[in-house]
Amino acid sequence: QVQLVESGGGSVQAGGSLRLSCAASSPTYSVAYMCMGWFRQAPGKEREGVATINRSTSYADSVKGRFTISKDNAKNILYLQMNSLKPEDTAMYYCAANMFACPRSGGDFRYWGQGTQVTASS
Repeated sequence: QVQLVESGGGSVQAGGSLRLSCAASSPTYSVAYMCMGWFRQAPGKEREGVATINRSTSYADSVKGRFTISKDNAKNILYLQMNSLKPEDTAMYYCAANMFACPRSGGDFRYWGQGTQVTASS
């Protein structure tokens, strides 16, 4: 069992920055043993993957060069640094985790947080 709690969302002007955090709690493993990812869903749209991290990182084309995903294994925290935010980045952002391996699709991540809202206004 892994509990995930997101924080750091908020409202910013377009071009601004936010850093999302996802605190992971597990009775057995640290985030070093997890594949983790960030997903987002805007109203009326399907959920989309933003970034994942395990041994390597992967980003959606729409956020490459602007967002950075990272882990602090000692603190058991997943981060998403979001720079140069655009209105189209506005969405609920969710943290997800899977033990050991990265799923082939986002829906197969086993553990999910409740989400944190990000709003970028023009």
